[in-house]
Amino acid sequence: MSVRTKLFTLAAALLLLGQASATERLTLRIGDQKGNMRAQLEAAGALRDLPYDIHWAEFPAAAPLAEALNAGAIDAGIIGDAPLLFVLASGAPVKAIAVDKSDPYGTALLVRPDAPLHSAADLKGKRIATGRGSIGHHLALKALEQVGLSEKDVEFRFLGPVDAKIALANGAVDAWSTWEPYTALAELSGQGRVLVNGRGLSTGNSFLAATDKALDQPATRAALQDYLNRLAGAQVWANQHVDSYSKTLAAIIGFPEDAARLQFKRRQLRWQLIDPQTVAEQQDTADFYHAHGLIAHRLDVAPTFASGFTLPGAAKLALQP
Repeated sequence: MSVRTKLFTLAAALLLLGQASATERLTLRIGDQKGNMRAQLEAAGALRDLPYDIHWAEFPAAAPLAEALNAGAIDAGIIGDAPLLFVLASGAPVKAIAVDKSDPYGTALLVRPDAPLHSAADLKGKRIATGRGSIGHHLALKALEQVGLSEKDVEFRFLGPVDAKIALANGAVDAWSTWEPYTALAELSGQGRVLVNGRGLSTGNSFLAATDKALDQPATRAALQDYLNRLAGAQVWANQHVDSYSKTLAAIIGFPEDAARLQFKRRQLRWQLIDPQTVAEQQDTADFYHAHGLIAHRLDVAPTFASGFTLPGAAKLALQP
């Protein structure tokens, strides 16, 4: 798509938003996990002069956010690659419109600092807490497979992050397979040690996913394009102003500032449009889940990506706070 065509498309989208606001101001319902998107947007000043309203829905993990997408309670949300597959496999009318790439180190298997466990092989016969269908679940299965073990060699306890954290602390489980910012918080508070990190096991992909209904409504689709532009710019700003962003994130999610800073800095997040490599990575994850019986039927992921969205050029992304 040429620069001229992109500019025309954006102008048409903004015109649609203007027409919508002339009658009834549109509200975009956005699902967030631990404040990450909202914090970036607020810290970068990217929520000024919105031609629509945003209703934020905060979720502690992907599973309840996925349920909200499936029920149409939100229009769009940030969700990891593995939990998105569960939504799609259930037949939910949802599509991914852009991908947030990251270093997957913080998607990790944690153990207590004094635990006599030194590799994934030591998890045989142990109890692992994680969310069913989460990126933590995917990581745990991948880590076990790498050392010749399977889900039959361990006992999974499917818990939300808060309960899983408590279970690890009191010895009810031996390991917790989780993600950021929980990994950074556990490390810095001395409550957890990384046994296995996600590098080489997890894609590090998260998606901005939207319901088909939202995508089919021209004004809402235009708002989503504008939101994605602002989100991409805010992320560039956050990467350039880590301290300022970390303060805002810590205030929103109720985490110590050092944990907020660590998890963001090491993830090296970057928004991209959907490309063939991302589709292939998502297909591999879907096939992995199908092979392990977590998805009943093989899922062709290609139709689960929306086309037609754009991202502003890197030179245009920096925002002024």
